Amino acid sequence: MSRWEDRGDIPRGAAYDERWARMAARGESVHGEVDLVTRLVPPGAAVLDAGCGTGRVAIELAHRGFDVVGADLDPAMLDLAREKAPELAWLQGDLANTVVADSAGHPRRFDAVVAAGNVMIFLERGTEAAVVANLATHLRPGGVLVAGFQLSDVYLQLHVYDALAERNGLALEARYSTWDGDPFDGGDYAVSVHRHDAAAVRGGAGDR
Repeated sequence: MSRWEDRGDIPRGAAYDERWARMAARGESVHGEVDLVTRLVPPGAAVLDAGCGTGRVAIELAHRGFDVVGADLDPAMLDLAREKAPELAWLQGDLANTVVADSAGHPRRFDAVVAAGNVMIFLERGTEAAVVANLATHLRPGGVLVAGFQLSDVYLQLHVYDALAERNGLALEARYSTWDGDPFDGGDYAVSVHRHDAAAVRGGAGDR
């Protein structure tokens, strides 16, 4: 069971969306993730929203002209995403092994894979390596994996995450403390940008 499924204290579905609606009503920015993506990849690029939830990030990416696919394990969250944007592609599955296939049945390659909303620390314990490896297979050479998650001794550690990324040909390009691009200060939240270099792939998944 994923830690997302195990957490009964986190709002789901419409209740989850209400938080962002309240922030927007107060005039707060709710699209920092999308703003960052627009600085990393060209207009119209293909983006996989990994752990898309109710589709907040994916839908805004599509509104800005990106070619978007959303994937998530939670069927209730995906139901709401489909209701809000039925024209987009939504895929239910575990990020450790779900393949977003192209027309030939091979993993589709994206310019960016985005894992927002603490996706990396809500995974089933022990699957982090498989998830990073799977997301890496969905990146084009030169593409970026962008992940933001809370930092704690009980969660995935940054040095471990960096090592998993490196083993799959992903080199750390930038690290921020917020999605707005504030410099990382060693605090309790990090947004990491790793860029794919096909020549650097060493293989293997490694341990958490």
